[in-house]
Amino acid sequence: MLIGPLFLLQFALVVALFYRISLAYRIMPIVTAVSFLTVIMVVNSDSDPSYKIAWIILLLAVPIVGVLLYAMAANRKMPKKLSNGTIRASQKMDGLLQTDEGILDQMDEEAAHIFRYGMHSGFPVFENTSCTYLGSGEEWGRVFLEELKKAEHYIFMEYFIIDEGSFWQDVLEVLKEKAEAGVEVKLIYDDFGSITLPWHYDRYLRGLGIEAYRFNHVRPALIFRMNNRSHRKLTIIDNRVAFTGGVNIADEYVGRIERFGKWKDSALMLKGEAVWSMTVMFMGMLTYVRGDNYPVDYERYHLPCGTESDGGFYQPYADTPTDNETVAMNMHLNMIAHAKHYIYIDTPYLILTEAMKNELILAAKNGVDVRILTPHIADKKLVFMITRSYYLPLLEGGVKIYEYTPGFNHAKNFVSDDRIAIVGTANTDYRSYFLHFENGVLLHHTPEIIRIRENFEDALKVSHEMTIEEMKQTNVVVRMLKALLSVFIPLI
Repeated sequence: MLIGPLFLLQFALVVALFYRISLAYRIMPIVTAVSFLTVIMVVNSDSDPSYKIAWIILLLAVPIVGVLLYAMAANRKMPKKLSNGTIRASQKMDGLLQTDEGILDQMDEEAAHIFRYGMHSGFPVFENTSCTYLGSGEEWGRVFLEELKKAEHYIFMEYFIIDEGSFWQDVLEVLKEKAEAGVEVKLIYDDFGSITLPWHYDRYLRGLGIEAYRFNHVRPALIFRMNNRSHRKLTIIDNRVAFTGGVNIADEYVGRIERFGKWKDSALMLKGEAVWSMTVMFMGMLTYVRGDNYPVDYERYHLPCGTESDGGFYQPYADTPTDNETVAMNMHLNMIAHAKHYIYIDTPYLILTEAMKNELILAAKNGVDVRILTPHIADKKLVFMITRSYYLPLLEGGVKIYEYTPGFNHAKNFVSDDRIAIVGTANTDYRSYFLHFENGVLLHHTPEIIRIRENFEDALKVSHEMTIEEMKQTNVVVRMLKALLSVFIPLI
């Protein structure tokens, strides 16, 4: 209500000022020339083709706006303060995680290829770990509260959304009790994702004994670092148990209120050695939000974790926009490329890069059963229109697409061939792949993979399968609007 209009007003004033200067000093030919030179730079960049096309159209159609936007926001580069701060924090994590590539010899060849990529990106593979797949927000909420109550040493939490409601109040009561009992409670929440919280809510939490921080403070100013959000969902308790997945801390996620119909979501609970990797992820972000003046004693949180094992292999990973490595997208691409029989995908937003679209179609043409489950009831109307604009080429390529008719599908899962899966936070869209901080867990040879597949199949029973004929019957005006929106979505 406040920040959006102020942001747009500032940009409009900058554009108007630049336009007046261009006219007054008769430099429009120079602006046009700069626009053409910028187009040449865009064409020769390493960016996704859809991203290039959007910039080229904008630069040629409205040079003044295009040149200004490109100068301020192109190439998805993070502002130095945010980028350097998070990079420094990550560098302090060096040495906390040890990689042993010999573990890959125990896997089948296809799985080893995917895990090897994660290893080269700095994320070890663990045995001596077990997991529980929580196939609904209601199930996750019950287990989550039970485990919080068992905390003896520390609770680390990092979420994109925390919203005041009955579930957050239940969580907060446990956190207050634990903090009073001497348990260290540390909480990070994204300032934009949790924008419904009272201003400076972190100060209120600190008054309760909870060490709380807002990630990337929202400001009504023309600064593009607000585009980079922490979309991660992490809870770690005593280095013993960890949670991640699609769920945030709000009532709709656990079924206490109904928003956009029935809310479908999922989470993963890990126990054992792999939890340490997620502990390190959280401490990296904690190091950044605390600042250089408040160092973190990392090893004191490396508590004994137990050695329970379900025979599986686990690779927790994180993705950051501070580098040129799109880990979350590459994990998804690797799973699609190595699927032999089937790959099932849960996603709330289907806004694909060219690489993802082509890989899905190629897998389907190779005989892989490719199925995607999206929402039927939208949380964002325009984004839902763009999601549907991707249906027709995928359907024509042999991909099967279903909409979850009871409501909104917020789960973010990939499962393939009953042997490998990802449960994480990244959506199949540009923001998750290029702008957000994300995390997930790659699983292999664990019995819970079957449960992930069964949960997907159960959802299909109450879903509507989209058809080519149905998509071709869409109103021409709506199809044109979808096409226009899909051109510029990579810039948003």
